[in-house]
Amino acid sequence: MALVTREDSDGIAILSLNRPEALNALSPSLFIELRQHIDSIASQTEEIGCVILRGEGRSFSAGNDLKAIQSGERSPSAHFQAETLDAIERLPQPVIAAVQGHCYTGSLELALSCDLLVAGESAKFSDTHGKWGLSPTWGMSQRLPRRIGLLAAKEMMFSGRVVNGSEAVSMGLANRCVADEVLLEETISMAKSFLENSWFTLRADKMLINGGLDNTLQEGLLWERSNSPGRGPDMEERLANFGKK
Repeated sequence: MALVTREDSDGIAILSLNRPEALNALSPSLFIELRQHIDSIASQTEEIGCVILRGEGRSFSAGNDLKAIQSGERSPSAHFQAETLDAIERLPQPVIAAVQGHCYTGSLELALSCDLLVAGESAKFSDTHGKWGLSPTWGMSQRLPRRIGLLAAKEMMFSGRVVNGSEAVSMGLANRCVADEVLLEETISMAKSFLENSWFTLRADKMLINGGLDNTLQEGLLWERSNSPGRGPDMEERLANFGKK
């Protein structure tokens, strides 16, 4: 049985963590399959315009699979999981996390590597590194402050408390919170709204935003001017069709 499944429809690739019996715990084997899908999607910019990452069953993911680690299961390299999250963040296409149920620690880091997040009403976000005497290596200390701000990130990490879906929206962790039964439907609807615009621009926007985050404002403005790809191949057609609908 595949630990990560992929379904493509109308330019959207839906990747599903597929260990519902283990609350989609993030084993090294699951990460290997996830990385294969990510690397494949990265080269399919003409076929895939947006990606959705979700979990089967009642949880997005309970986090890193401690049982797999205890049993001796190992990743291909020391930082394979962190590098896979980097690969998700670097995907040319926008990536939306659809989160229901548990989204703890490693799975929160996974969700943070996505560009956007839609939370179900059952969603529970938490950083439990402190519960186990661990420290982050998959990006929590860098991505969480950039997503929700320094004070909120420190409080969340230091306390290990659980944040629900509606609070996640209010603190900027999630874009919106919806009923669980329409979570995937609403996430697909968001993705489709993106794909009505130029896929070229979607990719350019993501590249320019992410690239500029490593700079000061002034450096970022210059970086945008130097790295913006300018006009897309579909611009003339879109201008010609303006006002026809």
